[in-house]
Amino acid sequence: MTEKKYLDRVYDLEARGGVEDLYDAWAQSYDKELTENGYATPARLARAMRLTGCTGPVLDIGCGTGLSGEALRAEGFDPIDGTDLSDGMLDVARAKGIYRNLWRTDPKAPLPVNPGDYSSVAAAGVVSPGAAPAGMLDVILDILAPGGRLAFSYNDHALHDPAYTAALARHLADGSITKIHEDHGPHLPEIGLNSTVYVIEKT
Repeated sequence: MTEKKYLDRVYDLEARGGVEDLYDAWAQSYDKELTENGYATPARLARAMRLTGCTGPVLDIGCGTGLSGEALRAEGFDPIDGTDLSDGMLDVARAKGIYRNLWRTDPKAPLPVNPGDYSSVAAAGVVSPGAAPAGMLDVILDILAPGGRLAFSYNDHALHDPAYTAALARHLADGSITKIHEDHGPHLPEIGLNSTVYVIEKT
């Protein structure tokens, strides 16, 4: 039986229910498929966090199966909590023993986090078509206290979508955030996809 592949489907998703269903179905083969395609963003993002002096505790939003948590742990971050829309992904992440706490995100409710609970938030490959909408940037910034850091990435699909670039530009223009790191590099090199990693600080 040929293993089902999902990368060719994920960036075409539009309905929120479709996102959850796809990631649940993808959970058991997700790590293998992304590793085969050279998934580089989690390690790039975690490294940028370390180099720019981010501290824990860290909330890993859209943690998926824990690939991002593994990258954060490799760079010395601890403790790490994680949240995701997909129960299937969370089951895989839980088995890795990386996270202090894991919970399922309710897309219809605010994140159950108070500003300042986390010094840093990571969102590797999350704010993008096929995952979270551009407005997710506002949601994440709401849970940061002044001085809190957000490390996130825009893949090429997001960088070519005005909704995503405008969301970031708006916050930079109004002074609510300061950009302290930006670099463009590989995301999924085997399919020719790159991403820009940002680290921003809430003012």
